[in-house]
Amino acid sequence: RASHKYNEALSDRRAKSTISWLVKNGINPDRLTGKGYGESQLVNRCADNVKCTEEEHQMNRRSEFIITAL
Repeated sequence: RASHKYNEALSDRRAKSTISWLVKNGINPDRLTGKGYGESQLVNRCADNVKCTEEEHQMNRRSEFIITAL
């Protein structure tokens, strides 16, 4: 597992990549924002120095969406 700094940068790249994919698929970029949180908002107990399976680590590699209006 990598450092907090590396994981924060990786998370930010993941968020930007998700936005890029959405824009390429027809979503207006003015309607999108993104932020990478690194290891600050884990969905499970898989912090540093905690033994977890690859599947558990994978759960923290995600993009979440908040729909504010339809």
